[in-house]
Amino acid sequence: MRHSTHTSTEIPADGWSTIRRVAPYLWPEGQGWVKRRVVFALIALFVAKLVAVGTPFFYKAAVDALAGESDNAAWMLGYGAVGLTVAYGMARLMNVGFQQLRDVIFARVAQRALRQLALETFTHIHQMSLRYHITRKTGGLSRIIERGVKGVEFLLRFLLFSIGPLVLELVMIGLVLWTLFDFWYLVVVVGVIAAYVAFTFKVTEWRVKLRKEMNDQDTDANQKAIDSLLNFETVKYFGAERREAARYDAAMAGYEKAALQTSYSLAFLNFGQSLLITGGLVAVMVMAAIGVQNGAMTVGDFVMVNAYMIQITMPLNFLGTVYREIRQSLVDMGEMFGLLEQAPDITEKTNAKVLNVQGGEVSFDAVFFGYDPARPILKGVSLHVQPGQTLAVVGPSGSGKSTIGRLLFRFYDVQKGAVRIDGQDLRDLTLESLHAAIGVVPQDTVLFNDTVGYNIAYGRDGATRDEIEEAARAAQIHDFIMSLPDGYDTQVGERGLKLSGGEKQRVGIARTLLKNPPILLLDEATSALDTETERDIQGALQRAGQGRTVITIAHRLSTVADADRIVVLEDGQIVEEGTHTELLARQGRYASLWQRQQSEEAA
Repeated sequence: MRHSTHTSTEIPADGWSTIRRVAPYLWPEGQGWVKRRVVFALIALFVAKLVAVGTPFFYKAAVDALAGESDNAAWMLGYGAVGLTVAYGMARLMNVGFQQLRDVIFARVAQRALRQLALETFTHIHQMSLRYHITRKTGGLSRIIERGVKGVEFLLRFLLFSIGPLVLELVMIGLVLWTLFDFWYLVVVVGVIAAYVAFTFKVTEWRVKLRKEMNDQDTDANQKAIDSLLNFETVKYFGAERREAARYDAAMAGYEKAALQTSYSLAFLNFGQSLLITGGLVAVMVMAAIGVQNGAMTVGDFVMVNAYMIQITMPLNFLGTVYREIRQSLVDMGEMFGLLEQAPDITEKTNAKVLNVQGGEVSFDAVFFGYDPARPILKGVSLHVQPGQTLAVVGPSGSGKSTIGRLLFRFYDVQKGAVRIDGQDLRDLTLESLHAAIGVVPQDTVLFNDTVGYNIAYGRDGATRDEIEEAARAAQIHDFIMSLPDGYDTQVGERGLKLSGGEKQRVGIARTLLKNPPILLLDEATSALDTETERDIQGALQRAGQGRTVITIAHRLSTVADADRIVVLEDGQIVEEGTHTELLARQGRYASLWQRQQSEEAA
């Protein structure tokens, strides 16, 4: 997975490319309703800003009317100062109304974009290879999706409906001040805004670094506290209470220093912003006051200029926060899009065919494979399993037994040689048809945090209740399920923790039987169970394998003594092959393993 190298103090260099990556979700091809909503939302936004810019005119006219300086145009409404005041209130209400209308129109577009992005990312993660999922951290992965989707939402809300409209409003107000009054009003406003933005961005960069340092110190102090409390007994054993307190206090001292710097920097930022805004406001108001004194402007003009300056300064106060959040959103979105752009290791060919299972014959032809090229696991392994036959693969830990199962399911591709089912190379087949033909009972069956019935039904989409119960009976777990208070509606808990190991394995067997695959892979399905439970499960597994091609990967040899053929793997190579009786008669590696395990069980 590509990890982002950006911290919260860095602006992603590909920020614009990230924004361009979001654009197709807001303007998708072939979906006219989305485009219409975007256009209507922008129209509502533009009208809201026109109303916002025009509102101070009613304020000015009302003041002039009260001051006796109104012209004939101001009285054309026929209602005098009262009417103008009501019109001013209505204009403010219309401004809010059009903004809310914009949000209502655009909400469906934004939520659709978020849903599509989340679904696309979720689907893409499921398409990634087992190699990726073994190395990734689930918590970190879910956080990437969560932060990325929230980043898109924040970007849409603030970039489109805060920064964009703010710029539009500033331009319109600047043009109004220039047109109605003087060019120097525009110069002062633009200068103040430029200085304000530059100051805010510069100080925000500094504050983000201080904030990060404060967060790091807080994390360090919290970690030391939890570590000390978790090891309470050890602290007591060595009389280290004072030592732990001093260690925690040192961490808190670092946090205190960083927190004070963060607080001081915020005061500096707020005062600096206020100084610039107040300076600009005073400068413009002095110019307007001089205009009133000279008779070039009315008192209403003075009030209107003040209203425009306040209208400018209010959204600018949030600029620092919005700027920081937008940068962080771009980083979060960049991580999510980086994940989407990462290609899976295992892909289908363009002309991939659907697997045609005729009997379920499985063959490994001179297969070489290693998870790391520098450390080969399988070294020229050749296997052949006849339709309906049971093949057992045994050997010491690290010999490559489980790797055979992973290659058969095509979690990985062989580096040399080929794996075939009924003569069809797995690399030429669609993954969906391949996975549908193979049922797997792993060493540790992991269940969803749902009901027993749901977990069994997971074997085949759309299975009926009768089919679920039939599979449970075949796996010898139906009677146990019916003895539970809620029967098939009993919750199994997270990862099936409310069930014992044997009960979980039976649910896993029932799930695989419901799938009804022609090929069955048992990957050390009983090695984690006690001997008594193993014997019970073994009977269910033997019944599950009837009429199917079965590959059993086992560590405990007693579970595979009845297999049609047994293959002994060692150091990635087949060292022996035959039936249980034949291998014992040879007095070779298999016989040595058998005698050792029998001695251990007897002991």
